[in-house]
Amino acid sequence: MEDEQITTIGGCHLCKRTFSFTPASVMTVMMDPETNLPLGMTVSGSFREPTPEATARSVKEHVCPDCVNRMKQLRAFMDQPTRQFDTWQRPNP
Repeated sequence: MEDEQITTIGGCHLCKRTFSFTPASVMTVMMDPETNLPLGMTVSGSFREPTPEATARSVKEHVCPDCVNRMKQLRAFMDQPTRQFDTWQRPNP
């Protein structure tokens, strides 16, 4: 008999929708329940080394595949190279 993964139903931490998943294959993110931010992230969106207290109180939260795809699209959009514009020069009279 093959090992069958038991499907679980849970809520996505980001969009709050209910979805079914296998615990071994779902994306999780470590969240600090006190700040409700991912572990090591600041309110301004930068990253820093998490404190030992924040690491101790962090919990794994499930993220649905739709939110994972949205984050991949956002990352691809944010990582695009900036457009280069030619410098403006005053015409010679």
